[in-house]
Amino acid sequence: MLAVTRHRLPAGEADGFAAVARTAVEALAARPGFRSARVGRALEEPTLWVVMQEWDDVGSYRRALSARDVRVASMPMYVSAVAEPTAYELTLGFDGPGAGRPGREATAD
Repeated sequence: MLAVTRHRLPAGEADGFAAVARTAVEALAARPGFRSARVGRALEEPTLWVVMQEWDDVGSYRRALSARDVRVASMPMYVSAVAEPTAYELTLGFDGPGAGRPGREATAD
């Protein structure tokens, strides 16, 4: 299951969004069913950001969002979310040769 949220920020707050998103994603990552997350910024519109999360299933995602610690950690991120559907069922998936490309955060082994 894929969760996608777009975030529109005032120009003066856009540069600090990565730190806000990191705090929220770290809290979400500690919950059962979490698989991965990516945070990105629109190249053409630097006040627009996206947070993409992959979960085992929609139940895991919704339970994570309802956990008190996640609500507290993620509220500063979600206040800027665009009001639109966020939960998507994955129907196709492809892993290409660019899976290890620069820009992705490395994980400790």
